[in-house]
Amino acid sequence: MPAELDTQQISFFVILIAAFILLLTERLRNDIVAVLIVLALALTGILEPAEALSGFSSEPAIIVAAIFVLSAGIDYTGLSDSISHWIGRLAGRSYNRALAVIMPSVALLSAFTHHLTMTAVMLPVTLEIARERSIPPSKLLIPLAFAASLGTTITIIGAPAFIIASGVLLQVGRPGLGIFSIAPIGLALSAVGTVFMLLAGRFLLPSHERGGAVVSRFRLDEYFTELVILPDSPFIGKTVDELHADTRYQFRIGGWVRGGRRLRRPFRERRVREGDVLLIRTTPEEMVAIRDEPGIEIHPIVQYDERNEPSNGETEHLSDMLVQAIVAPRSELIGMTLSEVDFRERYGAVVVGLWRRSGWVQQELARIKLREGDILVLHGSEDALARIGNNPAFLIIVPFHGEPRLRRKAPLAMLIMAATVAAAAFNLLSIEIAVLAGALAMVLSGCITPRQAYRAIDARIYVFIAGAIPLGAAMQKTGTADLLASWLEQAVGNLNPTLVLLAIFAIVAVLTQLMSDAATTALFAPVAAVLATALGQPPEPFVVTVAMAAVASFLTPIGHHGNLLVYGPGRYQFMDFVKVGTPLTVIVGVVVVVLARLLWPE
Repeated sequence: MPAELDTQQISFFVILIAAFILLLTERLRNDIVAVLIVLALALTGILEPAEALSGFSSEPAIIVAAIFVLSAGIDYTGLSDSISHWIGRLAGRSYNRALAVIMPSVALLSAFTHHLTMTAVMLPVTLEIARERSIPPSKLLIPLAFAASLGTTITIIGAPAFIIASGVLLQVGRPGLGIFSIAPIGLALSAVGTVFMLLAGRFLLPSHERGGAVVSRFRLDEYFTELVILPDSPFIGKTVDELHADTRYQFRIGGWVRGGRRLRRPFRERRVREGDVLLIRTTPEEMVAIRDEPGIEIHPIVQYDERNEPSNGETEHLSDMLVQAIVAPRSELIGMTLSEVDFRERYGAVVVGLWRRSGWVQQELARIKLREGDILVLHGSEDALARIGNNPAFLIIVPFHGEPRLRRKAPLAMLIMAATVAAAAFNLLSIEIAVLAGALAMVLSGCITPRQAYRAIDARIYVFIAGAIPLGAAMQKTGTADLLASWLEQAVGNLNPTLVLLAIFAIVAVLTQLMSDAATTALFAPVAAVLATALGQPPEPFVVTVAMAAVASFLTPIGHHGNLLVYGPGRYQFMDFVKVGTPLTVIVGVVVVVLARLLWPE
């Protein structure tokens, strides 16, 4: 070590290098590394315990946690689904129009929601667009994933990297970033990315045949269940066609029972009455959400389980009380109807839904004869479900993967999100207070339950940001910032600032393929701020360039989780991303550096 390093500076460099190696090799999870950083800074005496723990109550950590809740509110109300299908309808019939609609739309939406959420929501829609227009999915899925990542550069709430960058600027005595401070760069990148794909990228994209359906294990759609119409239900007086046309309800009616008798098709103008039972097929999310919809209830729960009132008191915990049981080969239940089995008497549970591999059931649940491989959705107490799990009649018991989605709350979720952004954008409230108020409004308005809100917060990212923030404070306190300033000034002091920024972008763009965008920004943004000071430049272009490079670099499929999400469905190979992503990353780097210097001039 050079002689000018004192004991604390040596200790800090050891911690910094160790953290970098651990993050790069991923021998430990990022959040564990963050906790180790906090402990190391405190135990070595570099920071006081309160200073080392300050990241957990810092503005960036609070903003990130609140943004997760806001995004979940948009997702759980079905607003993201509705928007994705609207985008699908606008995509037209041609490939060029599909690209020109999908990429800007996804980019704009990713500015306010997690990019991975938007990629996941748009994935089935994009696959359907490809199928209907006879376009290879590989021609659309990379543009989809890239657009989602580019969109996160429009607002500082789009990615944790920008929240960290804003915190670094505050640490060096500069104003933090406003919610739309980076919007000119992000909008330009989204436009440039779309034009690149239309003019050049389309020829670099592979033409792989459509891959198989991608469905998570035990995450099945098209469950069969029954709805009962309660007094004062909004369904009363409506026809089947009217119910199918209502976007708040995502199910298809396959049968109709009135007074214990099955009504024959066609239903035509027949209108729903109180007490009618509708035989429907729906998704796990909709099945759970039924209990939050006024005037309807899952029929078996009302019919067989008097312990559960049709009020909405237990909606928050319903998914915890549901499991999926697979009927085992040679099970004694095969060939028996559900009424003959009498699950409530025998097991203390109620069958509320069923999934069957082939074909579709056309009868009420009670009359269905069980087959090997049928998946039953069971509702009951923890003890009852445990007894079923130990019964050899069932092959396996797995959780029911469904969260309630209240589509009637979608307009309210949109209003809350818009109000949050407006309050922050017009400085009516500080960003951290605005997003915290928005997250609370999502919960209090019923767009998302408290349980869903806590589950939506990615604890790993929160802990990592909270643990990484003290690194910047330690750099300032130990004088390492001044030391780095003198070293870096000697190394690059004679270079043009634009060339320095391009070099920073290139270095970070490569390293972010190996680490998360938050980790890369946390490690390099303080260094960039110090370098700017050494060169007599404003720190904003340097810090923003680091965050942009960490978020908007597409050199490999492992650089972003969204890339990995489309990797299988698009049947891509590693080099497919390299061929398309490398030239786009070069273009992005030039745009970022030029605009950053224009936005924050010397």
